[in-house]
Amino acid sequence: MKETVAGEPRTPRQCATVLKALADETRLRLLECLLVEEACVTELVLKLNRPQPHVSHHLRILRDAGLVEGRQAGKQVCYRITPGVRRPLAHRQGRALDFGCCELRFPARGLPAAGRMP
Repeated sequence: MKETVAGEPRTPRQCATVLKALADETRLRLLECLLVEEACVTELVLKLNRPQPHVSHHLRILRDAGLVEGRQAGKQVCYRITPGVRRPLAHRQGRALDFGCCELRFPARGLPAAGRMP
């Protein structure tokens, strides 16, 4: 197993949780939005053009998998990719998210638009 940021190897159960969290287009689009900068739920609702409960549900799955973290900002909750997961790609234009069991690489502009996955 690949090691986590803390140096502890991920268990098969932890890897399965991460992979399940990644296995949804909405969650990948949320990660794409958060790759650029932190965003509050209201901003993510507008960017994804989805209802707030739908976006919050998917953010909870990403949070439970340890991929994003939220902070209270007044009445809003703002999310960002967990710092240990996000890292720049050396010598490339783009970024990668290292989940401890797999890595997802984004081109400099992010993921393709919805419905146009390669």
